[in-house]
Amino acid sequence: MDSPLVSRRRIVQLGGAFALAAAAGPMLAGPASAAPGQKKPGTVVTDLGPAVEQFSLMSSLMMGDTMFIGSRNLDPPRVLGYHVPSRKVVSRTDLSAGYTIQAMAADPGGRYLYIGTLSKSMAEPANLFRWDVTTPSVPAVALGRIGDRDVRDLAVAPDGRVYAVGGGATTPPALWEYNPATGAISSLGIPDPKATLARAVAATATTVFFGAGSVLGGGGSASKTSLFAYDRAQGTFTSIAPAETSGDPSLRELAIVGDKLAIGTSGSKDPAHFAIMDLADYSSYTVLPSNGVTVKTFAAVGEKIYYSTDKGLQVYSTTANTISDVDLKGQDLGEIWGVDGHQGRLQVSSAYGFIADINPADGTSTTTDLGTAGAPVDPQLVMGIAAGAGRVYVGGTGTVVERLLRTGKKTYLQLPGEAKDALVLKGTLYTGQYNSQGIWGYDPRDGQGPRRLAAFPAGQNRPLDVEWDEKHGLILVGVQDDADGGGSLTTYSPKTGKATSAVNPIDGVQLVRAVACEDGVAYLGGDNAQAAGPRGTIVAWDPVAGRELWRVESGQAKGVASLAVKGRYLFGLSLGGGYFVVDLRSRAVVHTEDLRGICPGFSAMVVNRGFVYAASDTTVFRFDPKTFEVETVVAEINGGWYSGPHIANDEDGMLYSMRGRNLVAIDDHPRR
Repeated sequence: MDSPLVSRRRIVQLGGAFALAAAAGPMLAGPASAAPGQKKPGTVVTDLGPAVEQFSLMSSLMMGDTMFIGSRNLDPPRVLGYHVPSRKVVSRTDLSAGYTIQAMAADPGGRYLYIGTLSKSMAEPANLFRWDVTTPSVPAVALGRIGDRDVRDLAVAPDGRVYAVGGGATTPPALWEYNPATGAISSLGIPDPKATLARAVAATATTVFFGAGSVLGGGGSASKTSLFAYDRAQGTFTSIAPAETSGDPSLRELAIVGDKLAIGTSGSKDPAHFAIMDLADYSSYTVLPSNGVTVKTFAAVGEKIYYSTDKGLQVYSTTANTISDVDLKGQDLGEIWGVDGHQGRLQVSSAYGFIADINPADGTSTTTDLGTAGAPVDPQLVMGIAAGAGRVYVGGTGTVVERLLRTGKKTYLQLPGEAKDALVLKGTLYTGQYNSQGIWGYDPRDGQGPRRLAAFPAGQNRPLDVEWDEKHGLILVGVQDDADGGGSLTTYSPKTGKATSAVNPIDGVQLVRAVACEDGVAYLGGDNAQAAGPRGTIVAWDPVAGRELWRVESGQAKGVASLAVKGRYLFGLSLGGGYFVVDLRSRAVVHTEDLRGICPGFSAMVVNRGFVYAASDTTVFRFDPKTFEVETVVAEINGGWYSGPHIANDEDGMLYSMRGRNLVAIDDHPRR
């Protein structure tokens, strides 16, 4: 079938790209042009404007009366100063590199704010910055870069030395030091050679604490929670991780609280842990299970330490040595990126784009939308796209934007996490939500808003591909286990509400990155987060019986990125731009080609108007279903994607993807 959107009923007549242009924006010519209503060969690209516009955040830190907030997926990355008493944004600085700010730390004197960024590549000129907040009108300056691609956490010692951790390089994460006296950035060593990511650092006058693990790229020989004490005088590392946390995938948070070290981990199949350790005696500690799979963002208020989990807020009593939930009176905080104490209250930054002022005594709160408070609302990088029933949906951070095609009106739907992929089925939107949020549904006709429909198996946290099995009436979701490796296939029936899951349907290490379905058979494309091991396997799967039918090796050096079925052929692209075709009758690879020039990495596919279309980070192109010939549809589209490109179609055969940070409609009529 040509459309994964299923609904054959023409609910809204779009009237072609020219009708879209009247409501949205200018038309951009592709390789050719076509008049409205004609089906002659040609392509018309219509710019529908920014896809997702909001102030998205990924960090916050209180200094005095001002909360400094780091942006996420915005260009340029920026830090805002939010004045808590007035609830207004009062300052801003833009950074010259990076795309997201996850790490910030204040110097002991309260003058400088140190800022670390996530980068798209090692070629970025800087990932460590400093802002003099006493003169906020003067922009932050670039200090240079640590040797890892990303800065995930920062800490400043009492003497002003700055310590950074992160990851994303070809080597395991190191502990980095910035010396403000000399301006030098240096590596102090790699304490855990098997770690894939370090996300926690804290410092005293004598010791730096380094926390790492493998919450991304886990499995195989990758380490789990690791905690090291670095002796600043001796230059040596000592492992001090509590034994009770050894099964957790990663150490997530560290903070110095008086004479104690507060510790938070990331869980997976089991809850994460909160721990408190005596700085004078590392063998003296308490470890307690949390109510969720993440413990982070510590704030000390009196004798209590507050922290966030994926379930909300919890509090540790230093006197009773117990933890308990904070009753938030039904307030949904979404993903929490900062918790700070201020005059006996809690200031919480939410991925939904607001600051919650919470009375910890009774859990009552007041929220302030950052856009209303003066934060710039700009186009951001996006996640999944789905289209149908006169609407296009685009996933952002903590939101899915619903766009009416007739009018261009946008509605921001609040969903936790990120909609990594989605489809529209008979007018209802179904999404796969990261992190571990499961399958969500939204019917614009019932007035109920988005709601969770099904869960993923424990530990299966990253949905990658959402497809439709028309024969069995099932939604199919391929999922990755970031922490322990492998993946799963979850099926959901909109008719019965029943969900089933198969963990590791390909093998014990390959995740399910791509799914395609035809005539009741699901085709699962495998990838592997580890540098070594099997990848690129294709498994034909019975989604009802939950069993393998047959398999074939794609022969690709890198894992499968996307799949689509047209007729007797399964079309595939690898993460390295490898193009291959499998004959489903002979169950053999019958065509291969190198498409790195137009497909340098991730990709997505859809069958539309009798052809197979694909979107990469740079290009929209199509495959002839009979000759396998490749033809560029839109060159240099260079979509603004956060986690890989997407392409969707609706009942009228219009394609939707991204050009930069703008949503575009593509009306393509290939030669036949």
